[in-house]
Amino acid sequence: MAQATLLLPARTRLVGQVLPPDIAKALGRADRSDGDAGERAQLRRQFQLVPDHWPVAALTRQHDARDAAGATWLRADPARVSPDMTGARMLAYGEALALTDEDTAHLLPALKPLFGDAGMLLDAPHPARWYLRLPVDAKLPAFVPASDVLGDDLFAHLPEGDAGRRWLALLSEAQVVLHNHPWNAQRAAQGKPPVNSLWFWGGGVLPDAVATGFRQVKGNDVLLQSLAQMAGVDAVHANGEGGVDALIDLRHLRNLDLLCSDALRPLLDALRKRELDALNLDFEDGALFSLRREQRWRLWRGALQRLDTVRPDHVPA
Repeated sequence: MAQATLLLPARTRLVGQVLPPDIAKALGRADRSDGDAGERAQLRRQFQLVPDHWPVAALTRQHDARDAAGATWLRADPARVSPDMTGARMLAYGEALALTDEDTAHLLPALKPLFGDAGMLLDAPHPARWYLRLPVDAKLPAFVPASDVLGDDLFAHLPEGDAGRRWLALLSEAQVVLHNHPWNAQRAAQGKPPVNSLWFWGGGVLPDAVATGFRQVKGNDVLLQSLAQMAGVDAVHANGEGGVDALIDLRHLRNLDLLCSDALRPLLDALRKRELDALNLDFEDGALFSLRREQRWRLWRGALQRLDTVRPDHVPA
């Protein structure tokens, strides 16, 4: 059965505008369910890992360097922090810093001895994604994803206990090295943000296998691309086998009108023409819609005027 699934942002990032009548009618007649919220839960609905874990660092490392097997990996992403009264607040990390190979060539050599003494190898096959390589049997505490720390105090999100103290010490030493590095002074003179911290997250080993039901995965997100690569989606699609079965990443959208005109209307039209058997909408807040051609006969179902409406026949007070 040919179907398309759209990965969408949380509805709170799109509401505030009334849905166009044709879209409101289709969503009002759709099957609706709720899943877990968050980026991780959203992607796990589309990809199954064996064994069942979520090693972001190993997945993106395999995408970046094709050498992730046989080790434990941890992201040590470059970050910009600003001190405040209670600690250090993360203002940017990774790609938002717009680093180049020249930046990593200056900054990494100063940090490598620190982590080398701790038994870890630091490198950066991509300027926005820095990695620590550890022994395959290394035990890591749970780290918070960088996106969850953005705008908050770094130290409030470090793991607690003995393991947390070790990583707090490493983080503090890395911050001193970066703060004193002359390359950061040069970046500041050029009006660029400094790289004055790291953030550890995404630890784990490469999964034995990744499975998905899609033959096409479209999107620029590196984790999505990494999962698709591990699932062999590119190779299968290149053979030209099967139907559409496409996963399309639209989580970057913030304009409801653009979503309706450029994505939903063309796909609903394909549904009516039998070019598509099902259209699934997966919102990051866990809201799920499944649209099929036969739902047009659900004449008793009212239109969904807004995305944040609880149910199709709900009338806000």
